[in-house]
Formats: sequence, C-alpha cells, structure tokens
Amino acid sequence: MASFSKEERVAFDQLIEGFDDALVTSKLVRKYQTDQVMMARTGDVIWRPMPYIVPSFDGQDQTGNFQSPVQLSVPSTISFYKSVPWQMDQRELRDALQEQRLGMAARQRLASDINRSIIDLVCNTGTVFIKNGAAASGFTDAALIDTALNRQGVPMEDRNWVVSSSDYNNMAGNLQVASRSFGNEISDKALRKAFVGELGNIQTYKADYLPRKTAAAGGAGITISTLAAGVNIYVPQATSTATTGQSGNVDNRFQRVTVSSTTNVAAGDAFTIAGIEEAHAITKQATGTLRSFRVISVDSATTMTISPPIITAANGEQAAVQYQNCVATSTSGTAAIVFQNTVVGFMNPFWCKDAIEILPGRLAIPTGAGAEVLRASTENGIEVVMSKQYDIKSGQILMRIDTLYGVVNLQPQMTGIEMFSQT
Repeated sequence: MASFSKEERVAFDQLIEGFDDALVTSKLVRKYQTDQVMMARTGDVIWRPMPYIVPSFDGQDQTGNFQSPVQLSVPSTISFYKSVPWQMDQRELRDALQEQRLGMAARQRLASDINRSIIDLVCNTGTVFIKNGAAASGFTDAALIDTALNRQGVPMEDRNWVVSSSDYNNMAGNLQVASRSFGNEISDKALRKAFVGELGNIQTYKADYLPRKTAAAGGAGITISTLAAGVNIYVPQATSTATTGQSGNVDNRFQRVTVSSTTNVAAGDAFTIAGIEEAHAITKQATGTLRSFRVISVDSATTMTISPPIITAANGEQAAVQYQNCVATSTSGTAAIVFQNTVVGFMNPFWCKDAIEILPGRLAIPTGAGAEVLRASTENGIEVVMSKQYDIKSGQILMRIDTLYGVVNLQPQMTGIEMFSQT
C-alpha cells in the first residue's frame, strides 16, 4: 500500500480549495443532495418535480373548478463519472512539485468537465432561442434575453448568461466606448479587463469552451400539422399505465412529432411553427411572438423529438390548461416550419437558476484494500476522491482523481441560447 505523505495531504486540501474557485458555472445552478443508497438501488435515477403552475378563476362561485393539480416530474440521473489517472515512477517522485503540478492539472480538467456538463446541457436542451441578426454589442443583447424570459413569465431573479470570449469581448468593447468617462467603474473594467458583469438584469460570464452550432440544413418546405384534433397537439400526463397494468412517471419535457420530412434536420436545430405563439406561463395569453422549439433527436424520415411539447389546451383537459405553453392563432394541416439557426456560430447559453440542478454523487472506494484514499467535498457538494497505489512489479505509483455527479434541465422553457450574426 502507498500511503499519502503529510505534504500530499496538504496539497490535496489546496487542490480542493482551487477546485471550488474553478467551479464557476456549477455555482449558478441549484444543488439537490440525494440518498446515495437509494440512488444505487434505483440505477442512479430519481424523479424531480417540475415547478407547479396552477390556474385561477373569477368570481365567488367556484363550483366545477375544484380539480386536482397535475404534478409533473423529470428524471434526474447521476451519470457523469469523470476521472483523471496518471502514473509516476520512483525517480519522478523525487520531485514533489511534479506530483503537485499534475494534481493541479487534474483539478483544472475535472472542474472544466463539470462546468461543460452544465453548459452543454443548456445548449442542447434550452428552448428559448434568441436569433440575433447583429454581432454582439452589449446591453441590447442582454435585453433581448430579459425580454424573452419576461414575456413568457419566467422568474426575474437569478438569471445567468455564459458568453463566448469573442462575443463577450465585443460587448465589453461597446461598454468601454459607449460609457467612456474617467473614473467610471463600468467603463474602466470594460476597457482594462474586458469585463461586462450584470447587464440587463442578467449576470454575464465569459467562457472559452462554448460549443458551436452549424446552420440548419433542413429544407424550407418542411411542414407540420397543428390541427387541434391532430397527433401533434400534446397533453401532459404525470403517469402512464403500461399494458401490464404498471404505472410509471412520464417525462413531459419532450414530444415526438410527425412532420412532412426530416431530411437534413439535425439535433440542436431551432425552429418556429407558423401560427403557434408563446403563451405566458401564468396568464396563458398569447405573447405575439412565435414559440421557438429545439430538435432533440431525429427519429425517422418523418418523426423527430422536440422540446418543449406543443401544448395549446385546445381540448380543455386540466393538465393541458395548467401547463399550456402555446397559443394557436391559426391552425393548418401543413403549417410551415422555419429554422432559426441560419449561420454557424457559438451557442451562448442562459438560464434561470431554478431550472438547472446538479446532483452530487458519492464513490464508495474502500480504504484498506491496497490503495490509500483521500476524499473531500467542494462548496456545492461535489465529492472529489484521490487514490494512490504502488505497483511493486513495475515500480510505478498509480494515482487518480475521481468525481461523480449528474445535471438535469428541470424546465427547458426557462433556459435557452442566443446566437449572433444570424441572417
């Protein structure tokens, strides 16, 4: 067994401190602590409730309006197992700084992995798509997000936006010119540190690892039926019953729709549907803006999975009324689909804090089984485990740093992306 020296234990404590500093994005989401024994017995899956939305009615007499609210839930999975392994021989270990540098590199990599897990989740499943025809410039860009979220009834607090370095610096360039004056903190920070900070009620952050999205290649002639009695109008349900009589939860964030063709359509594409406008989450009134949808997967030549579902409440069912997110200002058997991501570019994700959760996991690595183990938890509950073992045959010290966690988008309609220079 290879035991940790006092110097290594101190270095591990310093590693954890630095790990906390590097976990910027993961501090901008909610944390949900799970029972690890229960998670092990359920395949690391737990169903988490979506925010309730309840209707209100006018008048004293509410006869006929007493109905059971429909509570929808979302499957949350602890599915990310990230590890950085390395080995050192007996001669390399003479330089203690070498081991410390490798530990710091491992910390940086794992912190980046956790941050990217959240970024990729929002980029791939966020449904509020902001098509910006201009290059990033500053306040106007953040105001578009603020307007879009307000229009749909998304809570006004704890909004975050991660922007690519090039777009972020363009916004900082605008601020340092537009508000230039000696001694002005906003102007000075924008000029000297390319810093934007809070803008238009949204806290901004710079990132150098945002994914890019190619231009949609789906044909202009793709159509979808939006008829009230058609197969594409969705009715949420909390549970479904199988033919065997067993009842199970339903994930209502996604819907499989039938379209005229899925040729050249790709996951991540954003689109609108003619005649389908957003509905305000509380009032259910039409916003006057077409709702944006995202392609989650292409399933066949004529079917694809999208988010969010098309919920118009046309049939009057309680669940549809409660969770209505669309208003059909017109219906058609061949409503036009118009793709929004028209030019390749960075996806700049934004979200309301309550929409995203991170679920810390725990690795049950045994001590006294041939390896020395150190473990610690970060500020947001993510456990980091460092283990070390000596191989007498090769004269190598094997070391690894591991972490286990999950991330979930509880409400895709409170998250989205903005893309610039879209024609």
